[in-house]
Amino acid sequence: MADTPTEVDTSTASTATSIEAPPPQETKPATELPKRWAGADIEDGVAEVKGVAELDFGSLAVDEKKNVNPENSNIKAVCSSDTPYTSAYTFEELNLSPELLKGLYVEMKFEKPSKIQAISLPMIVTPPHLDLIAQAHNGSGKTTCFTLGMLSRVDPKLQAPQALCICPTRELAIQNLQVLNKMGKHTGITSQLFVQKDQTHASASTRRNSNPISKQLPITAQVVIGTPGTIWNWMSWKKLGASYMKILVFDEADQMLAQEGFRDASTRIMRAVERVSSHCQVLLFSATFNDSVKDFVAKIVKGNHNQLLVKKEDLSLESVKQYKVKVPDELSKIMVIKEKILEFGEGLGQTIIFVRTKNSASMLHKSLAHLGYDCTTIHGNLGNDDRDKIVKEFKDGLTQVLISTDLLSRGFDQQQINLVINYDLPVKYTDPTEPDCEVYLHRIGRAGRFGRKGAVFNLLCGDADEMIMSKIQSHYGAEVEEVANWRSDEEFKAALKSAGLL
Repeated sequence: MADTPTEVDTSTASTATSIEAPPPQETKPATELPKRWAGADIEDGVAEVKGVAELDFGSLAVDEKKNVNPENSNIKAVCSSDTPYTSAYTFEELNLSPELLKGLYVEMKFEKPSKIQAISLPMIVTPPHLDLIAQAHNGSGKTTCFTLGMLSRVDPKLQAPQALCICPTRELAIQNLQVLNKMGKHTGITSQLFVQKDQTHASASTRRNSNPISKQLPITAQVVIGTPGTIWNWMSWKKLGASYMKILVFDEADQMLAQEGFRDASTRIMRAVERVSSHCQVLLFSATFNDSVKDFVAKIVKGNHNQLLVKKEDLSLESVKQYKVKVPDELSKIMVIKEKILEFGEGLGQTIIFVRTKNSASMLHKSLAHLGYDCTTIHGNLGNDDRDKIVKEFKDGLTQVLISTDLLSRGFDQQQINLVINYDLPVKYTDPTEPDCEVYLHRIGRAGRFGRKGAVFNLLCGDADEMIMSKIQSHYGAEVEEVANWRSDEEFKAALKSAGLL
């Protein structure tokens, strides 16, 4: 267990009347399993099923009598309890506090719930607060679902952690905290960010003098948002308690629970919370859930729960026009980006270019900079301060072109992004001949946020790229239109016009 300094930012929307937290509840012995997971043995992040029925991720039957789905919604709701849920067509129907409603209307500028919000929010805020597995399109308003859910469950007078949100990257954690603080500005609810502190440029004396977790005071912030490793460190040192935890959220849940993702840390956190707060509501949100993650979710979510699912053929974003462009070599990719996409797309909004590796990111950055383009690049090898600065500059509109690895493929919300370029198609790390269809969907979801227009250009070089693109099309049951001549100005202009951008 590493006792290392952590970057912990405290953000308080406003001063709230507070009382001291009552003595913590007695911790359950380690051998006592939470009731919800009574059929699973979880040890060191591994779960085994003992006669527990699988979740119904296959054919989804909707109980029309419960009136869960808004009109024309392709989101299928499955409820395993008798709790009646009615879609919320206004935020007032959710019985939220006046302070939260003010945050929604005045700060967030919302008018009414989106489709996913209309269905999911009643499930989140209505007793008995059942667990929820929620899948929906990128840019459909999932973040509001769980941030509003967390804020609505917190008692502002109790100075103790009551809501916990786990995110795969520091960028997503910071973004979610900003949304929560803006939405909860008038509530007085306190929040804290838990991400790894950047020691890249710190002096040896600074590192020695940083207070280790063991010497920190217990956390009293009511909402905690952070990355799994940092959260687990604080929980391990008994500085982040879960005795009063009411709601536990996993954003980008498929990555958080994937074997190659953060499954071990996520499972440890879930187990720690369940041992002292067995009635804590668990929310799993993502745009994608592959089969292996579905199998694992079936092992950890027990008893009555709710599901919101979208068939994979319905996930491809309608507002985003997708194109494939065949080019003869890597240099041609750069020329297409410069002379076609960025040239004709200038003034249409911001552009994000996805690459497969850090080396590709650096190479492309140098090439575009040499050609006179002002762009920034982000990847995992950069220090946290540099990453934060690059994201802030892009979100503030100071830079128009951002080159990124898949660090920003998930959850990154910037409404001014109208163009996404896949310089490299996403492939599985374990088998580069197979596409990562989930990552592809997340990438293209950076454009066309909340129904806005957007275009995606997939640059294909050689038979291998064409095969990967073909497999992606087959996976989602959709044909991606081709820009037949990569040298043609008119074809690229027509593509942007067809996407509604010209």
